[in-house]
Amino acid sequence: MNSAGDIESVLLVAAALLILAMAASKASGRFGIPAVLLFLVLGMLAGSDGPGGIEFDDFDVAQSVGIVALAYILFSGGLDTRWIDVRPVLGAAASLATVGVALTALITGLAAMLILDVPFEVGLLLGAIVSSTDAAAVFSILRSRGVGLRGRLRPLLELESGSNDPMAVFLTIGFLELVTDDASSPLTLAPLFAQQMAVGGFVGYAIARLAVVGTNRIRLDYIGLYPVLTIAVVALAYAAAALLGGSGFLAVYIVGLVFGNSKVVHRASLMRFHDAIAWIMQIGMFLVLGLLVFPSDVVEVAARALAVAAVLVVVARPVATFVALGFSTFGTRERLLVSWVGLRGAVPIVLATYPRVEDVEHADLVFNTVFFIVIVSVLVQGTSIPLVARFLRLDAPPTRPEPTLPDVADVMPGSTLQELEISPGSAADGAALLELRLPGGVLAVLLTRGDAYFVPQGSTVLRGGDRVLVLADSRSLPALLRLFQDGREVS
Repeated sequence: MNSAGDIESVLLVAAALLILAMAASKASGRFGIPAVLLFLVLGMLAGSDGPGGIEFDDFDVAQSVGIVALAYILFSGGLDTRWIDVRPVLGAAASLATVGVALTALITGLAAMLILDVPFEVGLLLGAIVSSTDAAAVFSILRSRGVGLRGRLRPLLELESGSNDPMAVFLTIGFLELVTDDASSPLTLAPLFAQQMAVGGFVGYAIARLAVVGTNRIRLDYIGLYPVLTIAVVALAYAAAALLGGSGFLAVYIVGLVFGNSKVVHRASLMRFHDAIAWIMQIGMFLVLGLLVFPSDVVEVAARALAVAAVLVVVARPVATFVALGFSTFGTRERLLVSWVGLRGAVPIVLATYPRVEDVEHADLVFNTVFFIVIVSVLVQGTSIPLVARFLRLDAPPTRPEPTLPDVADVMPGSTLQELEISPGSAADGAALLELRLPGGVLAVLLTRGDAYFVPQGSTVLRGGDRVLVLADSRSLPALLRLFQDGREVS
């Protein structure tokens, strides 16, 4: 077959897998099965052990695909996270993302050493690999299934899952060095962790602030170039942080968090674009990781892997959660729910490729065990989150997604949809829409106030915190920003 034929075959297979993934996501909503699990199973069925017969065993490629995909998934997660919601749980989330992850790794690692009969260092390595909750799995299940949770639980879980990957990566790399280098010492891990977090946090915040200013000032001629710009920003943040010795995952999550909570042109369309990118990355990552697995090998370790998974879910995660939240105001029932939503997903599988790439002893056993643990976690915990929340009386009405708006810019040529937030104390705060004397050619399309959406009238009084969707051209935007966000009185 010639090269053109090879490319066409690859495109045909990729298109077929994506379409099947779409069908799987539809089945996920209907039968209550997490979509990420179906994507994994689809990849396994397409692999060499399944009817698809696709032979794929390149762990280096799978690792690279996983890293890139996770970067964009974490950016999208940060983009969707409202700072006003997560600020009250920042300390609790930070404790879960550090102390919680370390304790989970230690307890699970000790259990793995005994159950799998492997050396102490290998047991700790496996514990580190499965120590963090997975952002892709948590974001997917909480948002796609509309799971409603009371109070501060949802922002806590989303912030934890988005910020605890750096600790898991750090522990995995650290324990991998202990396994492969006899001269390494656990004492070297502490400064490495401090460096990873400090550099990753600084690089992420610095690039985020520059990206916000640059996006607002660059004035690109084509709207379609703004998503290209943010794609480049994500790649820059991850690469710069990693090359400087920091955590690239932490950097991209911070970029998303800052970018999503700043006033940026085309913010609404950028968020929709990156939501789509996150889904593509999630599907592609789980399909590739599914292709990498030989189900027959996983079955061989099923009994022992199930025992390790039981320790992780029933002992390690709850103990780590109660200790990490020991000084927080979260009650027992809330801590039990946080323990149960400790979903494992793509991150552990990606990290499990590290020992395979380094050709560590027992690497195959570690990889297959981790894969089985992920399947058990997503299948058991992921499907039962609504039931457990209801049992603990912590459920809330399902969150309603924001309405998808049509592209109506063609009504006013040269205009685009802009979503602007009314700042408290600005000219618009407390003023009726008619009093503001909006610039010519500006149309207020939709007003969002809390969970309510309605079309504003001239007599509608705006309030601080309202979000107004306007149809305007780029020349009118500075005047709108002065009215909606500057602390000036209406003249």
